[in-house]
Parts: sequence; C-alpha cells; structure tokens
Amino acid sequence: MQIRELSIAGAWEFTPAQYGDPRGVFLESFQAGPVAELTGHRFTLAQVNTSVSAAGVIRGVHFADVPPGQAKYVTCASGAVLDVVVDLRTGSPTFGAYDAVLLDDADRKAVYLSEGLGHAFCSLQDGSTVTYLCSTAYNPAAEHGVHPMDPDLAIAWPTVGRDGAPLEFELSAKDQIAPSLAEAADRGILPRYGQVTAYLRGLADDD
Repeated sequence: MQIRELSIAGAWEFTPAQYGDPRGVFLESFQAGPVAELTGHRFTLAQVNTSVSAAGVIRGVHFADVPPGQAKYVTCASGAVLDVVVDLRTGSPTFGAYDAVLLDDADRKAVYLSEGLGHAFCSLQDGSTVTYLCSTAYNPAAEHGVHPMDPDLAIAWPTVGRDGAPLEFELSAKDQIAPSLAEAADRGILPRYGQVTAYLRGLADDD
C-alpha cells in the first residue's frame, strides 16, 4: 500500500495494491498497522457508515467536537467522488485550508482524516457509494458543519461529472444552512488546534 501525506497535517491518502485475474480484483482496503504508525495510536472502529449519492451531491463540511472527535477512513466502493479534507482547527498553521483526493472504483484510494478535521465530498457519478470507518459513534449533539460553498474556504468543487456532463450541486437542508467558517469561529464551535493536539497525544500515551 502506498501512502501519501496530504497538505493538511493529520490526513493521508492510501493507494492499495490491486490483484486482478479473470475472476475480478482483490485488494486490502484498510490496514490498521500503517494507520497506527502514522497517527501514533490505534484506530478504534466504533461505527461504519455508507452513503449513496447522485451526481452533484455535496456532503459536508462536517466535523465533531474534540474530545472525542471522530477520525474517519473513507473509501469509494462504487462510482467516484472528490473527497475534501478541511483544516477547521483554530490556531493551526493551515487553518481554513483544504486538500482533495479523487476516490473512485478504479484506483480505489482511501483517505484518513484525524480528529478535528472537516470532511466533505462531491459525487461525480450517480450511485457513488462511500464507506466511512469511524473512530466514534454518531453523536448528534457533538456534530457540526461549515457551509461547503463558503468563499473563505474557496473549495474548487468540480463542475463536470465522471461522464463529462455538467454537475448541478445538491446539498442537504442541514448543509444549506450551515454557518460560514467565520460564523462557526465566532460561535466557538470549531476545534482548537492546541486542544486537538493534546487529545491526540493522550491517545498515543494510552497505547
């Protein structure tokens, strides 16, 4: 498995080796060992989520309170999505910046994002199926969002799908009314870089 660190600290891209024959393809889509080596602590699997999205659907930018936060290991089993990691940690050197990875059913890459980071994606094909391995269970009271079209984030969302057709963006009702990055900062709901760093250090010490 090839591993590439993204420009946002705490996020990595994984490209698995694929073994094909006339029957199909086999690959190791997740390996706990490399993730633990990169993060300094074990990845505790608490919940697995799956979403199926039409072309143009944007989900996110979502994040959770730290502690405990929610680390995610994200793959696209079918279709294609542009997966986006956003640094929402106030005080971080890359606060407000993002990085993106194409996840699809060809290269079968995955993205790991640590606690405190924001996550979003845009579906590039009808039926794009995304699976998230999550370190904590869903907790509605601790879940938040930032508007994916916030000009301060300036995410370069794709304008055409996998088939070359123009995309018409579609957001959930909740994401449509999500605050901007500045509004979320003013409300004090964004993770704090120092607190996130200390929490992750504690996870490493526990191991």
